[in-house]
Parts: sequence; structure tokens; C-alpha cells
Amino acid sequence: ALIGSNALSGAGGKTIQIATKPMTEQYILGEMLKELIEQDTDLEVVLTQGVGGGTSNIEPAIEKGDFDLYPEYTGTGWNMVLKNQGLYDESMFDQMKSAYEKDLHLTWSGMYGFNNTYGLAVRREVADKYGLKTYSDLAKVSGSLTFGAEYDFYEREDGYDALCEAYSFHFAKTADMDIGLKYKAINQGKVDVMTIFTTDGQLSVSDIVVLRDDKQFYPSYMCGNVVRMDTLQKHPELTAVLTSLDGILDDKAMADLNYQVEGKGKEPKDVAHAFLKAKGFVR
Repeated sequence: ALIGSNALSGAGGKTIQIATKPMTEQYILGEMLKELIEQDTDLEVVLTQGVGGGTSNIEPAIEKGDFDLYPEYTGTGWNMVLKNQGLYDESMFDQMKSAYEKDLHLTWSGMYGFNNTYGLAVRREVADKYGLKTYSDLAKVSGSLTFGAEYDFYEREDGYDALCEAYSFHFAKTADMDIGLKYKAINQGKVDVMTIFTTDGQLSVSDIVVLRDDKQFYPSYMCGNVVRMDTLQKHPELTAVLTSLDGILDDKAMADLNYQVEGKGKEPKDVAHAFLKAKGFVR
């Protein structure tokens, strides 16, 4: 017989082991999962927050049965876990899910609705002045704008050069920025355009516009839960909880929750609870 998470827990296997990666949004999602599962089922949750190494350590552990579920991103599943070459987009989701089920005995359940991918943001006054909505719009006026990113973005294969080639960007100037100071730099007008992650907490308090990647240069990283199939068989009530999370967060909502923790110093647990309450999930 397969020894699943039962081996780890007393209480007749009524314990669900959840892992998260070391990122603010994952801490918040972990707390949401724990609160909802414990409210809506008679399962107990043990939450292991911020596992070092993220996917590279959580994935082997969930396959082995040390964890039952964790929040993951589609593009990461496609490239890092399934080791596929090439960029992932959401039209490949069913193919990815089948491969997970067949090869790893894991499935995806509860797709939150936000995409934590790379993006380009411009200062609002620049967007308004030139009517910018997409990367292609930006290309037309790039010659008069300053572009900023952290140092390694200029070195990466999918970084600056590849992006400029894909969209025919010709920026007037480029700047190296410290990752912690880049929002300050754009808010102060030192750069006009910069790279971001689409769920950055700072986005919710900065006067900037995230442009649409109209040629889909960046892969998709939609967030959802990866779960052991034997855990779902053992506890079918878990499926209802996970699928109730479908589409509850968009990029903007996730950025705002991240800011509550990073910018306002609130606890992930409190932020998670307030959000679930506002959505009518918890009493």
C-alpha cells in the first residue's frame, strides 16, 4: 500500500499538510486555504510556510507524500516540473494537467484567477500623454523614454534584448535599478518604463499603468493549487473547498493583499481572513 500523508499524522489521517513558497502572496494563500478547509470540513491543516527553494523542494516532497497540496504557477509547472522547453500559455493547461495526473499522480484544483508574471509599467502621465495601453503602443514612442530594470534583467536570455527584439523597442536610455527602489524611481520620474511582477504590492499604491503584453512575450503564470490525487480520493470534501476558490483573485486584488502585508505590516493570516470575510466565505 502507498503510504501517503497518513504516515505523518495521527488523528486517523484527518490532517492535510500544506506547503507554501517563500513569497508574500503564498503566505496569504496558505492562510486562506487553512482557514477555509478547517471551517468547511472536519480536516485539520498543518501549514508549512515559506519552504526554502520553493518548487524545487516542495515538488519532490509532495510526490513522496510529505505534503498534500501547495499553491503553484502554471508556467513553473510546465517548465520546471514537467521540464518542457518553450514558453507556456494557458491553451496548454489541459495538456499540463493530464501530464501531472498521469506521470506524477498530482492534479490542479482551484485556479485563483491571477497571473504573477513579468510585466511592463509606465508612469500614468506618460501613459496618458501617449495613449499607451499595450507593449506595441509603447514601441512607437520608446525612442523618447527611459527604461529601468534590475541589473540581471539585462543579462537574462528572456530579458531586455529579447524583449526589445520582439517588440522593436528602441529606448532612449536604460537604467539599472535596485529592486527595492524601483517603484520610488518611477514615482519620482527617474525612469518612464520599468519591469514589474504583475502582483507586486507596490502597484496598488503607485501612479503607474501596467501595459498589456499584446504579443504574449512573457509566459503565463496563473496561480492554482497542486494536489495529490490520493488525498482528493481520501477526502472528496476537499475538492469542493478548492474549486470554490476558482477566480476569486485578479492581479490587482492580489497586489493589494500583498501590499497590506508588505506596505502596511499586517499579518498574512489577518489579511487572508479579512479577504475571505469580505467575499462571504467565512463568518
